[in-house]
Amino acid sequence: MWSVAAERRVALQPGDPAPEVTARNQAGETVSPAFAEPTVLYFYPRDGTPGCTLEAREFEADIESFRRTGAAVYLLADPDGTVADAFDVEVQGDFVDRVTFVLADGEVHEVVDADTMNPEGHAADVLEAVEAVAE
Repeated sequence: MWSVAAERRVALQPGDPAPEVTARNQAGETVSPAFAEPTVLYFYPRDGTPGCTLEAREFEADIESFRRTGAAVYLLADPDGTVADAFDVEVQGDFVDRVTFVLADGEVHEVVDADTMNPEGHAADVLEAVEAVAE
């Protein structure tokens, strides 16, 4: 679906079933999350940009807090769009739209779009959403 005003696709929404995806991680291993347990998927446009770097560092700094909730965290630039396409996240050229999904129990629980997020503090906001899902 396309939003005429923003000229962007509308990503999956809370309550939508989580798609089945398979991708390689940074170690080259194949990963196929089931999304049964709390999971964070953070799509970001490109490595090395100021906002993306700030968010990635904040997720890294909070990783132990995410682990205590039992959540897996995946940060995806996804320039080929394989996983982004499954989540209806826009890919233009080699840039993927900035959007974060909190998933659990096989469905989307929360979606945080770039239009509503501030890079600073984003990881802490997502952690709060994960803690609510993990309760």
